[in-house]
Amino acid sequence: MERASKLIRAMKLSGDTISAQEIACAAWPHAVGRKIAAHTRPARMVRTRLIVEVEDLIWQRQLFALSSHILRNLEKSLGAGMIEDVEFRVVPRRREPQRAELPVPALFADEANGIVDPVLRGIYRASRKKALV
Repeated sequence: MERASKLIRAMKLSGDTISAQEIACAAWPHAVGRKIAAHTRPARMVRTRLIVEVEDLIWQRQLFALSSHILRNLEKSLGAGMIEDVEFRVVPRRREPQRAELPVPALFADEANGIVDPVLRGIYRASRKKALV
């Protein structure tokens, strides 16, 4: 049974339907697995080279060591000749814009908690309660 990506590639559809880059990007998580796919992102295709963005230099080195295995898995998924090389580029993960957080006012902050002596703390609370009524 052939994979759908091989069949789609063999159909020779016009370029505006599904590009080779879209097929390669869709096959990436299957070829490398969930854990690696969570730390990488297939960016684009340049001829037969797939350029993949990685989080840091450590990921780049580890994936470079696994590149022949990854290429075999991509060949199984997509067919021979579509991707002949994989290049890993370090692109730090983009941080989402930080929103200013307003401090939550302490609505029920009790200044009596600053009194160490429990007896005096009780007397203070009682007198405050009496003064507010």
